[in-house]
Amino acid sequence: MKEIIIGTRGSELALYQARMVAGELRDSGYEGKIVEKIIQTSGDKHKDTKLSEFSKGDKPLTDKGVFTKELEESLIRKEIDIAVHSLKDLPSDLGEDFEIGAIMKRAATSDVLISRLDSQPFGDLKKGTVISTGSVRRSRVIQWKRPDIKVIDIRGNVPTRLKKLMSGEFGDATILAQAGLQRLGLYDDKNRLLKFDGQMIGTYELSVEEFIPCGGQGAIAIEALSDSPVLEFTQKINHQETQECIKIEREFLKLLGAGCDTPVGVNAFLSSSGDEMSVRAILFDESNLSSDPKIAHCIVARGNTQGVAKSLLKQMQINI
Repeated sequence: MKEIIIGTRGSELALYQARMVAGELRDSGYEGKIVEKIIQTSGDKHKDTKLSEFSKGDKPLTDKGVFTKELEESLIRKEIDIAVHSLKDLPSDLGEDFEIGAIMKRAATSDVLISRLDSQPFGDLKKGTVISTGSVRRSRVIQWKRPDIKVIDIRGNVPTRLKKLMSGEFGDATILAQAGLQRLGLYDDKNRLLKFDGQMIGTYELSVEEFIPCGGQGAIAIEALSDSPVLEFTQKINHQETQECIKIEREFLKLLGAGCDTPVGVNAFLSSSGDEMSVRAILFDESNLSSDPKIAHCIVARGNTQGVAKSLLKQMQINI
């Protein structure tokens, strides 16, 4: 191929990720032209709509892929060769026309608690603290662990959410993915400080055991048409270890039939030796907001991961 057109959303983080992919393609030996094309998605066009509302009602804005549908449509029309996504945004059940051509090396998977005033652990937050989040998973975890805390909705990209928080109009704290903060150059993970608008803001990193991340968090996916010649080039930049973990997470979500409004988290990671894979999952009842979640955990040999997703669901007593 003499040219690869990369489709991406227009946020600062999305553009960083698209340019990261372009850089990896160059480093892998691709010598053709690389073009960047910005595409607005449903999630970008309807910034004031809760993510959980996109698929509801008689005329839903979209049935799936709030941040991916328009990119896939551009792939079908052959306006772009690849679409770069935050993997957590990509539906677990891709249509037969599409394929994940590569997954980049995963960044940190944990969530970060960002407080407007004083940095403190989640468990030490004062009664009545207001936390803003657009994630149904984070919202349910907060309400389960700390029913004395109020949760309000917030939308927007990372800088927008931080500006909203610091304005004082969106509560006392928010929770964001560490990976996005790092990629934007905002997060000093050594000192756990957030550098934003000339301020140094204290943060608290939430453990993946305490706040099980959403499937795919911290990873970047390259999507292409399943018969595209571009796959020859994207496969060269695939990160095998990340792909193995993501495969388990996405299989779990697919079997569950989870969508963007499902309060679910799943996280797979390899041991330091690389011989074992540990997988944790959490699922809340969508209709009973006061119920405790179902939680599952298993550790398996790295080469013996077949059936792990079904095993997690079985632990949760969910029949598929």
